[in-house]
Amino acid sequence: MDVNSPLFGPVAVSILLGIAVLCIFTAAWRFAPRRDPMDERLAEYGLTDYVKGTDKKQAKDDRPKVRFAGLTKLLNSMGMGPKVAEKLSRADIPLTVAEFVLIQIAVGGVLFTLGAMQLNLYVGLVAGTMGFFLPGFYLNMQQGKLRAGYTNQLPDVLTLLVGSLRAGYGLSQALELVAREVSPPANREFARVQRAMSLGVSLQRALDEMAARVDSDDLDLVVTAINIQYEMGGNLANVLETISETIRDRIRIQREVQVLTAQQRLTGYILAFLPAGLSTVLALTRPGYFDPFFEPGLVRMLPIVGFGMMMIGFFLIQKIIKIEV
Repeated sequence: MDVNSPLFGPVAVSILLGIAVLCIFTAAWRFAPRRDPMDERLAEYGLTDYVKGTDKKQAKDDRPKVRFAGLTKLLNSMGMGPKVAEKLSRADIPLTVAEFVLIQIAVGGVLFTLGAMQLNLYVGLVAGTMGFFLPGFYLNMQQGKLRAGYTNQLPDVLTLLVGSLRAGYGLSQALELVAREVSPPANREFARVQRAMSLGVSLQRALDEMAARVDSDDLDLVVTAINIQYEMGGNLANVLETISETIRDRIRIQREVQVLTAQQRLTGYILAFLPAGLSTVLALTRPGYFDPFFEPGLVRMLPIVGFGMMMIGFFLIQKIIKIEV
């Protein structure tokens, strides 16, 4: 870009602002007090009552302070903390709730600054709002991706469990074999079950917590079958084999449905994102092209109405093609 160009100054300031925000958050992450990793691991496996030593009050006072404790307390008081923490756990993203919210604020602030400096304040507000919710969209996508990965691997996991049980292994040994032999992401969850059991958590509780993290109906069915067999007895290998066949048939039908609805999904994505992409290109290549839409009067409502109608159409298409199997 030419130094004499009128866009050089705003672009340079935006780049410097992004670097400054990155440095601030890096410094905050580096120098903020951290929680004891042992406490985090024990809390992850449900051992929240653990304290060091015999004096609980003294042990509690000796623990390092939680990073961004004030923001975490505020989010918990608003009811957002537990929900976001659950999503982060299900998406297997190693961030705390406060860190994730700060990332949202940083992304939203950078996009707001770029939009306001390059175009105008209204575009900056729209860009900042979208930037604030972008990490949340990524979080939901990652959660759905991992859930699909667990579901697709579950028949192979059950086949390995059935073979291990029929070979004379106990259930704990069979789960350990699964954690060692199965590929990611399923092996990580079964490894967490093994670590939780080694810390004293019961098998039923460890499996229930795994099912809560994964949030899969198929895995819930498997965990329920194991818990019932543990309480009532029976041939667990035959039960798991039947469940494995049922899950394989359901996955096959679900993939056929995805193939049949692929054109409709692509149509929804084009209708939703093509106008936004073209508007962005026009705004960058021809500054001032959309200025009439932001003049005083009801004309300002046109972009808002258009954006709302596109989103409504997109979600309606997604709702129509979403077929539960």
